[in-house]
Amino acid sequence: MAQYNFEGAIETIAEPQLQFIHKIIVENGFENSKVTFEMVGKPGDNFQANVKRIKVEGEKGTLQMIAKIASTNETARQMSMTPIAFRNEQVLYTEVFPIFEQLQRDAGIPESEHLKYAKCYGAQLDQPHEVILLEDLKISQFEMLDKFKPLSSDCVKHVLKNFAILHSLSYVLKHKNPEKFNALKENLVNSFELMAGNDLMKMYFMGIENDTLSILEDPAHISCFKSKFTDAFNSGAKLSKSDTNCKYNVIQHGDPWTNNFLFKYQDGKVVDSVMVDYQQTKNYTPVTDILGLIFNCTDYETRKQNFYDWIDYYHSELDQSLANFTLKANYIYPRDKLDADLKRYGKLMFGLCVLMASMMSRKSEEASKLMEGMMNLDNTNDEKLAETAQQMSIQSGDNEVQETYKNKIIGLINSFTEFGLF
Repeated sequence: MAQYNFEGAIETIAEPQLQFIHKIIVENGFENSKVTFEMVGKPGDNFQANVKRIKVEGEKGTLQMIAKIASTNETARQMSMTPIAFRNEQVLYTEVFPIFEQLQRDAGIPESEHLKYAKCYGAQLDQPHEVILLEDLKISQFEMLDKFKPLSSDCVKHVLKNFAILHSLSYVLKHKNPEKFNALKENLVNSFELMAGNDLMKMYFMGIENDTLSILEDPAHISCFKSKFTDAFNSGAKLSKSDTNCKYNVIQHGDPWTNNFLFKYQDGKVVDSVMVDYQQTKNYTPVTDILGLIFNCTDYETRKQNFYDWIDYYHSELDQSLANFTLKANYIYPRDKLDADLKRYGKLMFGLCVLMASMMSRKSEEASKLMEGMMNLDNTNDEKLAETAQQMSIQSGDNEVQETYKNKIIGLINSFTEFGLF
């Protein structure tokens, strides 16, 4: 792209998206600068967007951004509800976060204790060429961890604290300005609820169920999985209808898995964390954030040792954050209600964590095949459909992938049973 002086990994970026990126670069004072695009992560690290790191070098200095670029492939867009996902994230960065930031400033909370998030340089929502440009947090020494390794308890606590702050700010806004909160929540769409009704996703769910039943060996595990996985999505549909206007709902993160949490280390110890990727954000219960973090990002042994401490810690941090606004967690979101919701949403979260396990168990090359299969899916061609279904199957992976997935599922079954979440 000589007219823009762009170099690097731009071959999958459409012209309208490049135009928008150029516009933002110029607006930030870097006209006629050298711009280099790099891939971020490995195949399978990013499911809803093509993510690039943009390095801008000019007379003014340097600028580094992360670009989230929507796929123009229609099948991929349908499966991931791309327009809604990008709109949700744009609302968070340009509407919700500025209001939350002002609430914290007005309360006199030290900036170091504010909710941390990436600066948004701009967003374009013109379909099918959506783009969101964000601060590159790597510059501030935040790093993404290995999705194949469970998070430590310290990492989990850092994320739980972030959740507590994020959730508390919804409660504060509800208390101070319920009309404003209602207006914001109406701008957010539960995209997973829509995805779950998509025929292509239903096929994917069915494939996961069949795969899992063929991989499990213990009759007790097979019996439990059969009943709980199917119930998960029926339960989720009922909860979505009944709890739409629940007073305990918050604007949540919505997509808690390892790649969506960045950590900063000093002397080998985690000292800070920040959440990224708010495309699944919505007005919903706090516990799906909490349970998603715990069951997507940790292993069975770590959960067994720390689960109840983590729940205690979250509620304590929620209370501490609310105290900055002279509110108390026991009145806003009582501990007994939190405990009840953990069980109320347990079945749903089991199903969602199984879906995430099927993605997180795949090696980069396998994840690449999965995404390619999704994009090439043609449900009007039986032969092509069967070929794609095979590509998407966990059994198409090698023995290591299948063993990793099986162990994740057994760990989920055992943990959900032991914690009384079924």
